[in-house]
Amino acid sequence: MIYVLLFSAMLALRYFSGTATAANRLAYRCLLVALFLFSAFRFEVGPDWTGYLNIFNIQRWSSYLEASTRSEPGYWILNQFILEMGWSYPWVNVFSSLVFFAGLHTIAKRQPDPLGFLVLSFPILIVNMPMSAVRQAMGIGMLCFAYIAFSEKKTVLFVTLILFGASFHNSILVFLLLVPLVGGQYTRNRLILSGLLAIPGVVALASTRSAEVMQSRYIESNTEAAGAVFRVGILLATGLFFQWKLKGTWRQLYPDEFKLVSIGSLIMLTVVPVILASTVIADRFGYYLIPIELTIFTRMPYLLQTDRYRRFYCAAPYIGLLLMFAVWTQKSWIFQLAYLPYETWLFGFPSGSRY
Repeated sequence: MIYVLLFSAMLALRYFSGTATAANRLAYRCLLVALFLFSAFRFEVGPDWTGYLNIFNIQRWSSYLEASTRSEPGYWILNQFILEMGWSYPWVNVFSSLVFFAGLHTIAKRQPDPLGFLVLSFPILIVNMPMSAVRQAMGIGMLCFAYIAFSEKKTVLFVTLILFGASFHNSILVFLLLVPLVGGQYTRNRLILSGLLAIPGVVALASTRSAEVMQSRYIESNTEAAGAVFRVGILLATGLFFQWKLKGTWRQLYPDEFKLVSIGSLIMLTVVPVILASTVIADRFGYYLIPIELTIFTRMPYLLQTDRYRRFYCAAPYIGLLLMFAVWTQKSWIFQLAYLPYETWLFGFPSGSRY
């Protein structure tokens, strides 16, 4: 129950802080630090703890040169750096969380309601990424920076950030397909043309070794991602709601971010067919879209000022995520096994620890 209680406390903090700039941003900064510590200094918490420990131990007998020649070299180089410093394996999670929360912050601070953005990120994005899939968490952190570069029409910076993020988790390379859309005006014809230009890129990505590994691991093996249908379902609902209710008003009120969010909402709709081939691939890719999804959630109160159902629409993300999170934490055997009990090494490693 500790996770549900924490999320409930965050919801209460958001409710009582409101959207007044001073109170909201003060609460946001405090919660940001608290969640970073909660994620970075967890101890033997998370489904992938042992897997990443094995990577750390493999790198123990290697060098920077060998690390740089591996797939996703950035992560291996990070492990080598920690080993060279004489630090223990849990420091990997500290650096992963640092990159993730730095990226998340660069988007959250641009929101009129940064506290709401951060609170809504906890039950799915934070718990499943920096508290579990630390390589992809670093990729998401870099993608958040890339999203800002996209909004500011900085093509070279966008590409650079994507390539750097791919050194931690190469699935982020798919976002290079957005390069033709970074600059210029956002029109239907340009979107269609960019889609056609992306076809060779899709073919090239599909022929890589990583794509082959993904196919054998997630499609041919029939591996399933528990809860993927619900997480992808939220993305679908968000994308549809943006196109139905928010698109026109968003273009007027937030023109600088319109292109990114509009394209992101369309991509949310394309994730649905992918789930028919592999729930794991659809789920993993969907995490990259959550920062855009959260941006939509936190802008809704400002976009629906005159809508008669405004209160219902704005409360729906908070209530829906709370219900889904409560069911997941209580019913999932993986959650019970991997996330409980929660322990931290912030004040020192537990007695008898091997680290």
